[in-house]
Amino acid sequence: MKYNPAVNYINGAFENSASTETLDVISPVDGTHLSKVVMSGVADLDKAVAAAKAAFPAWSQTPVKERVQVFFRFKTLLEKNLKELSDLIVEENGKTYTEATAEIEKSIELTEFACSLPQLISGELLEVSRGIECRIERAPLGVVASIVPFNFPSMVPNWTMPNAIALGNCMIMKPSEKVPLSVGRIAELLKEAGLPDGVFNIVHGDSRIVEAICDHPDIEAVSFVGSTKVAKIVYRRATSNLKRCVALGGAKNHLLVLPDAIPGMTAQNVAASMSGCAGQRCMAASAMIAVGEVDHIVEQICEEARKIVPGENLGAVISRQSQENIEKYITEAEQGGAKILVDGRNTIVKGKENGTYVGPTVIDYVTPEMSVAREEIFGPVISIMRTKTLDEALAIENANPYGNAASVFTQNGGAARYVMAKASAGMIGVNVGVPVPREPFSFGGWNESKFGVGDITGKSSIEFWTKLKKSTTKWNPEAGVNWMS
Repeated sequence: MKYNPAVNYINGAFENSASTETLDVISPVDGTHLSKVVMSGVADLDKAVAAAKAAFPAWSQTPVKERVQVFFRFKTLLEKNLKELSDLIVEENGKTYTEATAEIEKSIELTEFACSLPQLISGELLEVSRGIECRIERAPLGVVASIVPFNFPSMVPNWTMPNAIALGNCMIMKPSEKVPLSVGRIAELLKEAGLPDGVFNIVHGDSRIVEAICDHPDIEAVSFVGSTKVAKIVYRRATSNLKRCVALGGAKNHLLVLPDAIPGMTAQNVAASMSGCAGQRCMAASAMIAVGEVDHIVEQICEEARKIVPGENLGAVISRQSQENIEKYITEAEQGGAKILVDGRNTIVKGKENGTYVGPTVIDYVTPEMSVAREEIFGPVISIMRTKTLDEALAIENANPYGNAASVFTQNGGAARYVMAKASAGMIGVNVGVPVPREPFSFGGWNESKFGVGDITGKSSIEFWTKLKKSTTKWNPEAGVNWMS
């Protein structure tokens, strides 16, 4: 075991759980046994919430311009420790080093946004009648929770943590049991940056802790990122307990490729979108709709896919089970009549034979009813469907129950605007394979890709992580009594 066991972080210190139940943490890169992670019980959560609740009065009353100083220092520590943090992501998640570095760089950008919050929450003041003023200020909620997935061990925690804490809340974070190490290192850096004990806490565990978070009476809000199936459960359970909740689910993102698209640029973007992070991201291109005659572009996509080499510029998928599930989708499509143009099944990387890899896979002549066309695969696989018209393509995109992202590749501005208006997705790209908004714009999809109001990143997150306090003041008794009195 390379690392010490991943244990809970409560009130500024790592501590053993009351539970002795653990899970092994295995590197998907080569099968190395990295660590063990504790499966906490409700007593552990209660202790973490009590620590956060005790820290809340002092932290919430600290002026926001002082709170964000912690994140100025945290940003510097992320930059200083970039290589170490990237290496850790590679080990526990299986990303390439370049992808892991990009994840830390995005975490830095998210932290930069948190540092700007004093300029965005300055409040409002208006004299509404002679001598009478109304004022609006933002107040933190209290103890909040963030449940984060395996596919971005650093970035997704930093979607929620800097903003929620800089806005005055205290947080309980529940990492994925598959990648528990990066969040622990984040906790250490936050303490080094001067974050008071109890403001940020980590409780490891499985679905039982997720349920306990949704039920806990002292947790005011819950954010979740994961599959749609679980997102629905978390949203329903948290809101039934009168909590705020934003739960981000899965995706089936469609790329619409028109005949006038620039072949080289399109092929590079499509291949990168479907294979980046081994396809294990909710913004990955999973379905391509070829509109009209685009065989020349499909050929170039295959050429680009063959340049993507597992173990070199393509990382591992998270587990053996995930590998088997992805390959099952490919086989089912082939058996259903689809044509495998590039086949990533049965991939073994020399020297990493115990790793879990799936090579880039391009499947053509997929029909909309096939599972590869409908379901989230979460692997480096793209399914190509064929239509004659743009409206037929949009009908397929609109029929998909998810709504995270959609992109169109064209040089026709009118066609691009038409897709932007008609696509049923929260994030739209034009000649962009991964249309992720940059800060200060928020991340969030539509339909079954998101449950709840608002977002957990960008400006929209301010609404989620705070509540409004409205004050009316009068200092002129000579004005007498009127309807404002």
